[in-house]
Amino acid sequence: MLFRDLWCGIVGERPAPAELADHPISRVVVDSRQVLPGALFVALPGERTDGHLYLADALRAGAVAAIAEPKALELGLAASFVNNRGEVLLPAAEPEAAAVQVSAGAPPAGAYVFVVSDSLAALQDLAGFWRSRMPVTVVGITGSVGKTTTKETAAGVLAMHYATLRNEGNLNNEIGLPLTLLRLTAAHERAVLEMGTYGLGEIARLCLLARPTVGIVTNIGPTHLERLGTIEHIAQAKSELVQALPDAGEGGIAILNADDPRVLAMREQTRARVFTYGLDPSADLWADEIFSEGLEGIGFCMHFGRQTWRVRLDMLGRHSVHTALRAAAVGLTDDGMNMGEIIAGLRSERGNLRLMVVPGLRDTTLIDDTYNASPVSMLAALNLLDDVANDDHRAVAVLGDMLELGPYEIQGHWVVGGRAAQVADKLVTVGRRARLIAEEALSSGMRPADVYPTDSNEEAVAILQGLMRAGDVVLVKGSRAQMMETIVDALSRPGEVIN
Repeated sequence: MLFRDLWCGIVGERPAPAELADHPISRVVVDSRQVLPGALFVALPGERTDGHLYLADALRAGAVAAIAEPKALELGLAASFVNNRGEVLLPAAEPEAAAVQVSAGAPPAGAYVFVVSDSLAALQDLAGFWRSRMPVTVVGITGSVGKTTTKETAAGVLAMHYATLRNEGNLNNEIGLPLTLLRLTAAHERAVLEMGTYGLGEIARLCLLARPTVGIVTNIGPTHLERLGTIEHIAQAKSELVQALPDAGEGGIAILNADDPRVLAMREQTRARVFTYGLDPSADLWADEIFSEGLEGIGFCMHFGRQTWRVRLDMLGRHSVHTALRAAAVGLTDDGMNMGEIIAGLRSERGNLRLMVVPGLRDTTLIDDTYNASPVSMLAALNLLDDVANDDHRAVAVLGDMLELGPYEIQGHWVVGGRAAQVADKLVTVGRRARLIAEEALSSGMRPADVYPTDSNEEAVAILQGLMRAGDVVLVKGSRAQMMETIVDALSRPGEVIN
């Protein structure tokens, strides 16, 4: 992106200042600490801090431009208003149509601050404008669980044949997705974008910006129920992706989980071609003969039409078969790819990118799955623990609170507690809500001597340090706010990773 593109995206089809028109925009950031010379800094107001407080810092660091709200005019910057023709103006009554030229002084001469009524909306509009100029095929991914691993695996498949962009980490919201779109270049042929939501209408807005041709829905579960209220509202929010796809004649493809009735029902809500995946032969792409090799990976047979492939991958847990099927479906529905490339792509990416296996104290093995937790992902993690542990390796489950479950909070923790009783030899829970897991595990037959409810990570560490013995496999999982990675840090051998 050149400065002229930025100018056009903000103020419309008018000539940019000649001295900056061909200046490249090196990156777009919302954190002033990430500014490099030539960057665009977007000052966003927030609950914890306000980007406008760091506007001067961003300009001093070399930002060639910034987007800010009218409050920026009150920060004491030596500046003068200019209109889109470069004419000096008095303070504008409608600042959206003006730019503030920062004069020589602390910030670099020639830097522009575009003053708008809503800097987030301006960022999104700029991203949508830039996306409209890029002839790229976009794959959108949403669902309650598995979005990030699906995004990484699908991008790995497409990268076997195409120059492919993907969200960094989980930049999947109203801020992160526009930042990703602004990284597009003319060289990109495919983009794989994770789309998250906390409310109705948010994915629809992201789709207006990203213009996906392919949409994947992973599953529907009780994640963010506290915000969305009901499981039906969650399904409604996720269905906004398939509703936004172009019709089948224009290349639209909805890739749906045939094993999830709420996802499969979305086939009635899209104009796109529907392609299903799952474990039932009625799906377009399906798998059977699944076997787990614990920490060594998984294997299965994959079927499409009359063709069958035996696949072995380094993904962990039986639930990863669905991840592999989604990514394979992306390749199969892309006319430019063959199965050899698809399987090579599946093998190029680990399907559990947030799950790490690290050596622990006293020759134990720690499964670090501390990024986040919901009932669905908790059950998947316990199933993995069940696959790994055996008569020679005790299964120790360290489970924390699951947040934002709303009316499903009690039942969700009970479901996890019942499964923990079937899998774990020892159970340590962390937090007030997680005591429900412990209570249900006891009700389901675990011995009181094997269940340890705690209130803090520190208390859990103290118990585990006395509990763990050689050969134990220890699963640590809880919601992000629990910061249970501190438990892994306290129990691991520094600097070593198994996978």
